[in-house]
Amino acid sequence: MSFPWAEHYTPKHPLMKWMDEKLPLPRFVYNAVGGGYEVPRNLNYFWNFGVLAGLALTVQLVTGIILAMHYAANGAVAFDSVEHIMRDVNSGWLLRYAHANGASFFFIVVYIHIFRGLFFGSYKAPREMVWLLGIVIFLLMMATAFMGYVLPWGQMSFWGAQVITGLFAAIPVVGEPIQTWLLGGFAPGNAALNRFFSLHYLLPFVIAGVIILHIWALHIPGSSNPTGVEVKGPQDTVPFHPYYTAKDGFGVGVFFLIFALAVFFAPNAMGHPDNYIPANPMSTPAHIVPEWYFWPFYAILRAFTMDLTIPFTGIVLVPAKLLGVLAMFASILLLFFLPWIDTSPVRSGTYRPLFKKFFILLIVDVLILGYCGGAPAEEPWVMISQLAAAYYFAHFLIILPIIASFERPDPLPGSITEAVLAKSKHKTGETVAIAAE
Repeated sequence: MSFPWAEHYTPKHPLMKWMDEKLPLPRFVYNAVGGGYEVPRNLNYFWNFGVLAGLALTVQLVTGIILAMHYAANGAVAFDSVEHIMRDVNSGWLLRYAHANGASFFFIVVYIHIFRGLFFGSYKAPREMVWLLGIVIFLLMMATAFMGYVLPWGQMSFWGAQVITGLFAAIPVVGEPIQTWLLGGFAPGNAALNRFFSLHYLLPFVIAGVIILHIWALHIPGSSNPTGVEVKGPQDTVPFHPYYTAKDGFGVGVFFLIFALAVFFAPNAMGHPDNYIPANPMSTPAHIVPEWYFWPFYAILRAFTMDLTIPFTGIVLVPAKLLGVLAMFASILLLFFLPWIDTSPVRSGTYRPLFKKFFILLIVDVLILGYCGGAPAEEPWVMISQLAAAYYFAHFLIILPIIASFERPDPLPGSITEAVLAKSKHKTGETVAIAAE
């Protein structure tokens, strides 16, 4: 954010001056995250999750690189190499549990980050590119996580690869060749394992590159804020350091505390016990499910149980499997168009009373989809999935445009400072009233 009142780095020491002339890295860091980067003064703890997402990616990169030194991407020994890491490598159990749980924590942080953006309108102009790059990161995360889930080569790994790649077979004409190309054969085996391991190792670095673009795009218009009101002057901002580095530091401490509790006391709580059974192509698990962070989309996939046919003829236009695949991908791709679907001029849901109620319904709906995605593919879960999937699409395609057309928002503050001072006066008044009592 290039505010005219923002400070800029001017080195004083001769060595730092020379460094700044040859490679202006200190200046870049200072202007990007230091005292030279001004941010709105009213950011709350929901704005911590961007930093936490970067931290979670760092944990995955560090633990993943070390694990790759001991892992063997071969169907005959992949499962045993994971057990070797757990039993024989120094602190291997810690690295493996940190990596496995780190993926779940990465998704938890990113989901909160996304829903914060949905509520506070962070996808609206002038921050559309920030939002679009964020969705690209989310898609890359899903691809990376799926490929990583295959690598332990347990029962869920093998059959998850079989089921998920089998979705491409539903595409007419080119579907089966695509599935064969992805697997390197007609079923998951050594070729698929090598391909997935290679891409699983590569994609986190691609994610890191897109995150740099994401941050770059953010610095052009500047951070959004809970009021949705744009910065109007130096009174509305504070330097990122030390104010928000301290706030982020507290969030990082809480994150690592919860992460340590999961790794040390419940390392398998977010995994599936069948993945401790070696992959067996001749034994299909009773209930095949992906990792929990895919469950809402898996529920949308399974919600389509009937073919789309021409009435009274029985001619199938679109098979149910293909409808499910299209709906699953559409549920994610729909987020790309959100900046143009929601036409309300008010960004923050804080000042949109009707939007706020439907936003709560959306959260409940996604949680229901998640539960149904992890449940067996039987009634009543299939019917509930169908209703929840219908509401999910209705929220974005019908409800949001209708709300934007007639909702009467609450009055917006004149500036960020006005909102902060009003909130401060309200709290002071409450304190005085309590003291008087």
